[in-house]
Amino acid sequence: MPRTRSLAWSELKVGSLTIAAIAIAGVLIFALTGTRGFAWQRYNLKARLPNVAGLAKGSPVRVAGVEVGSVKAVEFVGEQVDVVFDMRKDLRDRITTGSVARLGSVSLLGESAIDISPSNRGTPIPDWGYVPAGKAPLQIADITDQVNTSVSEITGLVHDLRAGRGTVGKLVTDEQLYNEMQRFVSTAGDVTRTIREGRGTVGRLLNDPATANALEHSMTNLEEMTRRINAGEGSIGQLVKDDSFARSLNGATDSMRNLIDRLNRGEGTAGRLMTDPTLFNRMNDLTARLDDLTARLNNGEGTVGQLLKDKQLYENMNGAVNEFRSLITEIKRDPRRYLNVRVSIF
Repeated sequence: MPRTRSLAWSELKVGSLTIAAIAIAGVLIFALTGTRGFAWQRYNLKARLPNVAGLAKGSPVRVAGVEVGSVKAVEFVGEQVDVVFDMRKDLRDRITTGSVARLGSVSLLGESAIDISPSNRGTPIPDWGYVPAGKAPLQIADITDQVNTSVSEITGLVHDLRAGRGTVGKLVTDEQLYNEMQRFVSTAGDVTRTIREGRGTVGRLLNDPATANALEHSMTNLEEMTRRINAGEGSIGQLVKDDSFARSLNGATDSMRNLIDRLNRGEGTAGRLMTDPTLFNRMNDLTARLDDLTARLNNGEGTVGQLLKDKQLYENMNGAVNEFRSLITEIKRDPRRYLNVRVSIF
């Protein structure tokens, strides 16, 4: 019996050592290869999302694609959802107020995860603090809705085209518009062919060397004129380059401005004429009288008017003048005949 007890105790010691070795080996393997660490190496954070899309307890939490934690709880807060998860404490400096938490996916089967972007900006988020939420990526349902909407719009567009709505629809269904487009294309082809054959102004410009040379010569002359202006040659060049000429022009401009100011102030005859209503009224009255005198002369009123209008009076005066000239001629020829002077002395 004592021998049997000794063998049982030996087996017990071997079993205990084996279990301890397996536990130590498991702890070492977990410590060396695990990504989450022990409980005392983790701390808790939160993220408030509008939709978790199937996220559950135990779902992975990743930082820059590396799994560093897991979801502990998913709780409703009003219309949104709070996700509680733990993180490795050695990443505390990388999870700051500048980081963003988004809902990600592990595979194409729809398994969800929490993706956090690392950031060196901001301050580290304390234990049980909230990581700022980012814009959630599109889910399969959202993509399906967008595809359905796009398909509906394309279907409506096809219906509109078949019904002849819009420019493209008219082009597809309206034969007259199609024929006009055909004529337009044909006309454009004719214009292109005409230009290639050197007909017309554009065709000659593209194909006639003489026209091109003339245009080049004109450009050369323009460049030469520009060069001379820049060099201060000619009146325009002096205006651009000569300061004295510019000052003279400024002086003339100042004198003109001074003259205009004096006219506006009513100085001088022209200024009084522009600003003095009395002088203007006198001038207007004189003009009216001249108009009246001219009208009376044209109507033949008065001696001068009759002289202008009465042909018989004009001829009589012309005849009298001619006779007076003849009389003067006769007197000059024979003055004794007409000038008989007698002197009597008492």
